[in-house]
Amino acid sequence: MYAAAAAAAARPSRRAVLRTAFTAAVLAGAAAALAPVLGARRPRQTLTPAPLTEETYRGRHISVDLAGAAVRIDGRPLHVMRRADGSYLSGVNHFESFATPLELARAAVDELGTNQLALAAPHHG
Repeated sequence: MYAAAAAAAARPSRRAVLRTAFTAAVLAGAAAALAPVLGARRPRQTLTPAPLTEETYRGRHISVDLAGAAVRIDGRPLHVMRRADGSYLSGVNHFESFATPLELARAAVDELGTNQLALAAPHHG
């Protein structure tokens, strides 16, 4: 007799089952309603950002991305640093500042001459 009462007490009540089902249905409906909104807020990922500027300078291909933080010469990255005053400097010509990343890339081409940039920048640590 006690075993039957204990088994009945272990089972969830009808009210608890219905409350759980109703909560699950409401949450599923809310998730379905919010999915397009939340999906639209995610930024679209692009493999490579569109360059702001591309040009050929002294036979070398220069590209500068939208933020000005990534400069490439012949497809190889040029390490660019932004100074507190808003000017730019690079590892190739780090004793001189330039107003724009494009001016910086042109000066780096002048400094490099026929040499290529290294594929991987050295780690300073």
